[in-house]
Amino acid sequence: MTRRTALKLAGATLGAAAFAKAIAPIADWAADVSVDEFLQKHYRELTPEAMAKIIARLEADALEEHGVAVHIADPKPQPGVKFGYALNLSICVGCRRCAEACHKENNHDRPSGNSYIRVYEMQKGTMDLAQGNVTYTHPVADPEKYYMPVQCQQCDNPPCVDVCPVEATWKEKDGIVVVDYNWCIGCRYCEAACPYHARRFNWTKPEVPAEEINPVQAYLSNRLRPQGVMEKCTYCLHRTREGKLPACLEACPTGARVFGNLLDPESEIRWVLANKRVFVLKEELGTRPSFFYFFDK
Repeated sequence: MTRRTALKLAGATLGAAAFAKAIAPIADWAADVSVDEFLQKHYRELTPEAMAKIIARLEADALEEHGVAVHIADPKPQPGVKFGYALNLSICVGCRRCAEACHKENNHDRPSGNSYIRVYEMQKGTMDLAQGNVTYTHPVADPEKYYMPVQCQQCDNPPCVDVCPVEATWKEKDGIVVVDYNWCIGCRYCEAACPYHARRFNWTKPEVPAEEINPVQAYLSNRLRPQGVMEKCTYCLHRTREGKLPACLEACPTGARVFGNLLDPESEIRWVLANKRVFVLKEELGTRPSFFYFFDK
């Protein structure tokens, strides 16, 4: 299936008026899409040779536009691996270093300060994110509050995937929900469906100074995104599928974050699940997150 076919199917499914309204934010950007991009097949249908050509084109585009030689890989899920994350709310101090690391690692738009992580300052005794504050500017940590970083929960039953009319987002075998930026039509249905507010939309073309671009990239992860598409946390798959840890974890000064293979009984995250009273956000929705929270006491 090509992008053209997907657009036709989406239009037929949603109705012409609804579909036109949904993709209006990308109308100007879409006019600049090349023929090769428009006729590109779905990620799952690409041969290694076709993917190599796409990556070569994207690397050439980055060099021409930014003067930076980037390396875009396409790492695959590893057998016997399902990634999970756990966060110790007892020792998170709300410093936002995780969000800052995410911002830099994933080549986020600099003017907007975008990140895949929102850190909520929460009143002790409540779990209602609606009562949390994500714009606090005072020194942390406030002893009367606790802090809850929220990012993509990498759900086993992801509502964002179900609503995409062109299958631009899906769940990989290692548990990571991904987006193909070359396939996304920017309708934002996934953003509306996500109960964790984990999706980000590029209203403008992301701006990253050349000297700040992270050149180590992956096709389904932190490569430079175009205007008019959705993006989200991928557990830094360009790192984690190569045996490294997510950037947000490495940046945490208190060791509040735990990441690992849920299928490995000897992994640290399995120890946390077995020995701590963990919980997931909005369990009642049945999304089955692979992101867990816990307190020491």
